[in-house]
Amino acid sequence: MNFEKKTAANVKQAVPFFRVSNMEESLRYYIDDLGFEMTKKWIDDGKLRWCWLEIGEAALMLQEFRKEGHDSWNPSCKVGEGASIYFVCEDALAIYRDAATQGIKVSRNPFVGNRMWVVPFADPDGYRIYFESRTDVPEETEDSPQHH
Repeated sequence: MNFEKKTAANVKQAVPFFRVSNMEESLRYYIDDLGFEMTKKWIDDGKLRWCWLEIGEAALMLQEFRKEGHDSWNPSCKVGEGASIYFVCEDALAIYRDAATQGIKVSRNPFVGNRMWVVPFADPDGYRIYFESRTDVPEETEDSPQHH
């Protein structure tokens, strides 16, 4: 077996790591609004600094950066600006409907792109979160709340 095949067989999951400016605000968004579950965490000096969140078979990590002292970071813009993650699901529109019933706003109405329904969200730090599912609906079709 060559190196590429061994490596491919060995790799199991990619997990995005988001540095966040306010852990409590991010947790409200990911857990309360989008339905992620915290399965691992690191508490440092009584403060939750890092966590592993899961939704279905997908995961992401959040870590609040220190604003002072050792390992501090003071970003010049929203920390998530320019970063996106796509979660492929069975029914992205179901996630949209669940979010809408809770009053959670998408950053744009769901639309069809590349033969997938795309449901876009933006977290408090500007990270773009997308849920997608396959469809035969024509490209660039937009969904709206009145369809439900």
